[in-house]
Amino acid sequence: MAGLDASLKEMMAIDGAIGAAVVDYNSGMALGFLGGDKDLDLQVAAAGNTEVVKAKLRTMDSLRLTDHIEDILITLGTQYHVIRPVSGRSGQGLFLYVALDRNRANLALARHRLKQIEERLEI
Repeated sequence: MAGLDASLKEMMAIDGAIGAAVVDYNSGMALGFLGGDKDLDLQVAAAGNTEVVKAKLRTMDSLRLTDHIEDILITLGTQYHVIRPVSGRSGQGLFLYVALDRNRANLALARHRLKQIEERLEI
């Protein structure tokens, strides 16, 4: 099991990571974050990505899908943004968010690492 700070450090250790956050999607608030810069405000990203998660959950509900979201990928010209809802009981209502430099990141490996981090997260 890993705590919030350890999980954020692991997320930032993913090749190409430029910012990482653990977010409560009920409130839109980041419980913690690392990285970011003037072009990547992680507080704004947390709030905005909360709306993405909520919209997808509403859509799934409207479609009567009983499945779960593994991750949501947003591909930009120079970045990947990966959102992974936490499925464990201690993380209900949370998601992991990592922004990656597209030129330095391996998307498949990043998704795999994020899954491992999510499985060990203990809040």
